[in-house]
Amino acid sequence: MNNPLYPLKFHPILKEKIWGGQKLKALLNKESYLPNIGESWEISDVEGDTSIVSNRNLENQSLKQLLDTYKADLIGEKNYKRFGNTFPLLIKFIDAKQDLSIQLHPNDEIASKRHNSFGKTEMWYVMQADLDSNLIVGFNQEMTPEKYLEHLKEKTLTQILNFDKVKTGDTYFIEVGRVHAIGAGVLLAEIQQTSDITYRVYDWDRVDEKGNSRELHNDLALDAFNFNMPENFRVAYNKKENQHNNMISCPYFTTNYLKVNNTLKVKNTFDSFIIYMCVEGEAHIQVTNYKETIKAGETILIPANIKAFEITSKNATLLEVYV
Repeated sequence: MNNPLYPLKFHPILKEKIWGGQKLKALLNKESYLPNIGESWEISDVEGDTSIVSNRNLENQSLKQLLDTYKADLIGEKNYKRFGNTFPLLIKFIDAKQDLSIQLHPNDEIASKRHNSFGKTEMWYVMQADLDSNLIVGFNQEMTPEKYLEHLKEKTLTQILNFDKVKTGDTYFIEVGRVHAIGAGVLLAEIQQTSDITYRVYDWDRVDEKGNSRELHNDLALDAFNFNMPENFRVAYNKKENQHNNMISCPYFTTNYLKVNNTLKVKNTFDSFIIYMCVEGEAHIQVTNYKETIKAGETILIPANIKAFEITSKNATLLEVYV
């Protein structure tokens, strides 16, 4: 092939949101004239929002084109058998200036049947949080469909939701069927299955500048709920320097925490691409005679056929993601 693969960077896809703010521009250096940027889609294969390469030989090619051309060389043999020409993950940075809607995501089975989509298992890593900022995850008591519907009808949903105060480094695993919302003042990294299916159950009675409220999906949400979930959504992990500290391993992705202040030799033995999200500092990634820099707020994709490389930094915090 004329274009051998190398560490790939992509143009961020910026999304204006009713609840978005300025932190993606101010703290993560995203360039945009839009006033309320809520999301930066870093790597996406969602229909209509496919990432475009921003560096070197493959510049201006889409993630779809790369998959069509390079197949298992890009994502790994097992992943290619499982996902074909669909990239399995959607990688984002999110800035909530206001509270997001109370929502949940369907599982693979429901999403496939109703939307011809994957479900949406996801995780959050808090990069920055204003004083007293919250995430909503799960219920604060045992829940039944009947009790939930009663609170929904009476507009007292917030009385039964679990509010967690958060700080930098806090990490959450959001399984399908779990009610959740990002609270005002939180900037986070999100790793999820490739899916844009969200069931919104309450939106704080908000209206846009034209006086319209956003659509709710309460009928769809009811059988997508898992009311019996264990309370294991807070993720405990080590932060040892210059090593791969596991945060989450699930069927959809594995995420490790890397605090790099030296040179780290990495061997890819996973039969998968590896994604690095830089959440603090900056690092250099060296593959043979090729070097790429990644700074806070940037994301890079190491193709599966690159089996060894080095990460060098004095101060970087990275999230390492593969399937």
